[in-house]
Amino acid sequence: MGRPERFRGMYAQHYEAVLRYARRRAGTDAAPDIAAEVFTTAWRRIDAVPHDALPWLYGVARNTVASHARGERHAARLAERWEQEKTARDTADQVAARHSVLGAWSSLHEADRELLALIGWEGLTVRQAARALGCSAATCSVRLHRARTRLRRALAQQEQTDQRGIGSLEGRTWA
Repeated sequence: MGRPERFRGMYAQHYEAVLRYARRRAGTDAAPDIAAEVFTTAWRRIDAVPHDALPWLYGVARNTVASHARGERHAARLAERWEQEKTARDTADQVAARHSVLGAWSSLHEADRELLALIGWEGLTVRQAARALGCSAATCSVRLHRARTRLRRALAQQEQTDQRGIGSLEGRTWA
C-alpha cells in the first residue's frame, strides 16, 4: 500500500476519534484546526506512524493541544461533560457532587489527568495509552495505579472538606 492510500485509510478510520479528542480538550471551535494539524503531522511523518495509528495520533494530538492552549484547565472540560450527563439525583446533589469531582480533578497534576482521560474518556488500553504518552506499558500501568490512588484520595479529601462546610452552615438562621 502506498503512502497516499495508507494516509487516506488512516484519516477515514481515525479522523472522528481525533476530532472528539481535540473537542474535549480544546473546545468545539479549536478542534477542527487541531485535528487538521494532527493529520498534517501524520502526512509529513507517515513512515513513522505505526500500524496501530490511533495511539500515535493521540500522542500528536496531545502535543498539539498543549501548544495550542496551555492555559486552559481540564476542570472546565470536565464540568462541561458533567453538565451533559443526565442523572436521577436532585439539583442539590448534582451541584455538590460536581463541586467535589471538580475539586478533586483540578487538584491532580496534569499528567495524572491526561492519563486518566486517555483511559477513561478515550477508552485506550494501558498499552495504547503508554504509546500515546511515549512510555512503556509497565510504566504506564504504574502511573495509572498511582493516578487512580491520588484521585481516590483527592475525592475523599474533597468530600471531607465539603462535609465540614455543610456542618458549619447547619443551625444558622438566614435572614
